[in-house]
Amino acid sequence: MASAISVVDLIRKKALGSGFDAVGFCSANVGGLARQRLSEFIEAGFHGDMGWMATRQDQRGFPQILWPEAESIVVVGMNYGPDVDPLAFLSQSAAGNISVYARNKDYHDLMKGRIKHLGQFIAKKLGCEIKVFVDTAPVMEKPLAQQAGLGWQGKHTNIVSRSFGSWLLLGEIYVASKLDLDSEAEDRCGRCSRCIDVCPTHAFTAPYQLDARKCISYLTIEHKGPIPLGLREAVGNRIYGCDDCLAVCPWNKFAKPAREVALQARTELCAPDLAKLVTLDDSAFRRMFSGSPIKRIGRDRFIRNVLIAIGNSGIGALIGATEKLLTDPNPVVAEAADWARRRLLEAMPLQTSGLGH
Repeated sequence: MASAISVVDLIRKKALGSGFDAVGFCSANVGGLARQRLSEFIEAGFHGDMGWMATRQDQRGFPQILWPEAESIVVVGMNYGPDVDPLAFLSQSAAGNISVYARNKDYHDLMKGRIKHLGQFIAKKLGCEIKVFVDTAPVMEKPLAQQAGLGWQGKHTNIVSRSFGSWLLLGEIYVASKLDLDSEAEDRCGRCSRCIDVCPTHAFTAPYQLDARKCISYLTIEHKGPIPLGLREAVGNRIYGCDDCLAVCPWNKFAKPAREVALQARTELCAPDLAKLVTLDDSAFRRMFSGSPIKRIGRDRFIRNVLIAIGNSGIGALIGATEKLLTDPNPVVAEAADWARRRLLEAMPLQTSGLGH
């Protein structure tokens, strides 16, 4: 059989030729700092509704608890860099802003097929078992990506790459064989705090520490209940996710637009009209977002988000749209409609009675 060095080179070549933009190798072990940060995150309750993070904490911190045979991990990255300013649509009050990664196809589906194909190649070359993951299991993918040399976990807690900025999607292959490892990436954030300073809801309690309960991505995607009243204005027109902390990273000067067509933005998902979105019923929602990660949150949660954006829009012409949803069967939607209606009415200029003229 070929030497370990040549196998690693073959795997790297195969990965890059399969549509991945970055690949690295690390041991099946998560560093102590990453486990400490995870423990502190959960103990503080920062994970909010994401109870699965606590119940499967050990599997995240110790990959061999998840799969005892794991000896090495292959980490792959796919660039999803935007070709326009990702914050450009935030000022368009009549439109919704969708996170860059969700403006086209669901990357989970896109990467899953390719990573399985790469995994089969690795299994055949090494004659061993493998397990593949694309955000589908308790895997600490960002610390592993740092250990594999793809980038470092920045102060915004996301991966930062010297070649792709903050725009890398990650996947992992656990391998039941020892491979030569790459050097861990060095943290190059320095004194910069732009990602922390820009957060609309002040969700960062310190560098490298995020309170997900205040994070707009969490609130608009993971959180199922009403969005807390005190955070709604800060949500602005963000109807699915938030890219602010990613977009302001200075390392994005080296970023490149996604080469993968399925990750390039669909025109209709760039600043979509709130007036049209708010009318979507379940079947229309499913048709519009077929193959999109947005479909995962369902119509009710999505319409809740749209109503928050409408309430923040100051556009009186949308009052009628909110009134139609005051009796929506979903109580979270109905409450958001009532809030949006009241916000718009409060924003309308006072009408003079004509007395005294």
